[in-house]
Formats: sequence, structure tokens, C-alpha cells
Amino acid sequence: MPVDYEKKDRIAYITLNRREALNALDPTILRELHDVLTDFREDEEILVGIITGQGQKAFCAGADVKTTIPAMREMRGEWWRQQDIMRGMELWKPIIAAVNGFALGGGLELVLACDLRIAAENARFGVPEVKLGLIPGWGGTQRLPRAIPKAKAAEMLLLGDPIDAQEAYRLGLVNKVVPQEELMPTATEWAKKLCELPPLAVRGAKEAMLMGLGMSLEQGLRLEAKTEDFLVNTEDCKEGCQAFLEKRKGEFKAR
Repeated sequence: MPVDYEKKDRIAYITLNRREALNALDPTILRELHDVLTDFREDEEILVGIITGQGQKAFCAGADVKTTIPAMREMRGEWWRQQDIMRGMELWKPIIAAVNGFALGGGLELVLACDLRIAAENARFGVPEVKLGLIPGWGGTQRLPRAIPKAKAAEMLLLGDPIDAQEAYRLGLVNKVVPQEELMPTATEWAKKLCELPPLAVRGAKEAMLMGLGMSLEQGLRLEAKTEDFLVNTEDCKEGCQAFLEKRKGEFKAR
């Protein structure tokens, strides 16, 4: 299977598994990724997702040029309809990208669609599509300038040259850089911390943050207030406040 999917301790582990092709995205892996993410979204027992790549060389080297580009030509005018977390799929559960190597083209766009990003020291990030006569088609031209300074985003998008993990950290593209052997333990540690928090509050914070990016400040503040009005009346909020007052760990039920 080109996508490995495991659920453990309320965490979904999603692994791109085409090591022979540097975990490149072809039509099959894209369909499986959509199905896996849909299951992750709908499974009420699972709270957090971690996406990574098989091996230690590549998270994802981007689109498989031999198969994906011809498919795009066949679906001319319809390609944008394919939904996943890079475009079109609403998914408010938090997702961590554990970047174990090259994240290029669609690989970087997949990283950008995740909420928290941890990189191994050997990771490299880039959007080289211009060198193929293309532009990033899964959100790169839109999310990258929102994630890092516009001038640096323009440099990466227009020249197509990659940056290393430390530069990605300096720019704020990733949250943390760790040795390869610490990558998955660190991602799992962060996921477990998220699992201990009130799920509705975590999802509300993510939704308000992402939806607010496309709004004016006034509209964003209204969305924030609406979300807060909902959360303050949830069972989880009542439990969180009571647990704080009693100096104990809260037990949350996403209600």
C-alpha cells in the first residue's frame, strides 16, 4: 500500500510509502491519502494525526512526473476538484508533519497544509515546479507567502531552489529541528500533549486561526467571539475550569 495508516493511543500515523520513488505523489497515493484523511476526520476516537514519509531520505519528493502530470493533462479544467488537506478538505483536527527528508513540490505543499511541522536535520524544502514549466498546484503559491516572509517565498517560488532545515526553522517554516532518530518520538510527544487537551477547543482554535486568515480583522474577531460563545457552554469547558480549580488533570470528552 502506498499509504500506511495506523491508529494508536488516539493518534493516527499516516506514512507515505513509495520509498523507491522518494514517496512521490501519484494518482494512486493521492486517492489513498484522501481516503485515509477522510477516515481520520470522521473517526471520533482519533484526535491527532502525524504525517511522515517512509525511510530517512525523503518525506515526499513532490508529484510523480511520469504519472501525475499526464493525469493532470487528462483532467484539464477539473484537476482542482480533487479534494485533500492541500485543497478543498475541511479538517479541524490538528495534524503534525514529521519531515524526515526531502519535502519538495507537492511534498512541501503537504507540509504547509499541516499545522505543526517538525523537521529532521537532513530535511530540505523547496518548490521547484518552475523548472518544469509549472507552478505549485496544491497551495504552494498561496500558503508559502503566508508562512514565511514574502521576499523569501518569492525567491523559492521563482528560482525553484531549496532551503535546508535550519533555514526553514529560521524563517518560521518549521517549529523544530531534531536529529533523525528523535523525529518520530518528538512528533508523538507533541501529539500526546494535544490529546490531553480539550478536543473541541483545539479544533476551534485551528478553525478560527485558518478561517480568520481570509477575513478582515473585524470579521475574524466576530468569528473568534462566535467560537468562544460555543466553547464556553461545552462540557469540556466546564470540566477544564473545574479541573484547574481542583488542581487536577481534566478528563475531556469532546462534548
